[in-house]
Amino acid sequence: MSDFSIWFTSGLEHIADLAAYDHILFLVALCGVWAISEWKSILLIVTAFTLGHCITLAAAAIDLIFIPTPIIEFLIPVTILATCIYNFTKKPGSENASVRLHYGFAFFFGLIHGLGFSYLLKSMLGVADDIVLPLLYFNIGIEIGQIIIIACIVLFSLLLKKAFNISHDKWQFFLSSAAFGVALIMALERISPLIESL
Repeated sequence: MSDFSIWFTSGLEHIADLAAYDHILFLVALCGVWAISEWKSILLIVTAFTLGHCITLAAAAIDLIFIPTPIIEFLIPVTILATCIYNFTKKPGSENASVRLHYGFAFFFGLIHGLGFSYLLKSMLGVADDIVLPLLYFNIGIEIGQIIIIACIVLFSLLLKKAFNISHDKWQFFLSSAAFGVALIMALERISPLIESL
């Protein structure tokens, strides 16, 4: 198996790992509330998230940044909670403002998620001299996985809304509420490890 396949597959599997569903839940909160007709806005928001996590993924991989794992693990569900809270306030007809705010959220929260991605990458890299290509391939794997997940979320949302005649506003509220509930439990479970690490 080539180096590209190894690192690409590792990135793809990491983002799609159901056992580590916090990143998927963030994508649900971030993009699931947008209609398929707003695909340009979705792409802008995903690009912002990508830029954010690329920066910290690279910086952490070369030891420019270090934040203890329990802190990052706690902050990830906090990013989901914050995104859901904003979703509750998103009003119809305010798409331009929503895109700008979502873009800012996605970039800033991407910085946090990038640190989460980096721990797996660093453990795989070990003491390797050349990390540029592994970092690139790993990130491409994450991005492809992310695009697939977002496409599934948006299409699944569209099918459910049409099948059960659910308005977009009600679906937005339901999806954000579900993501908020799961993220709240996740954050509460991670408080003890966080306190112990301080």
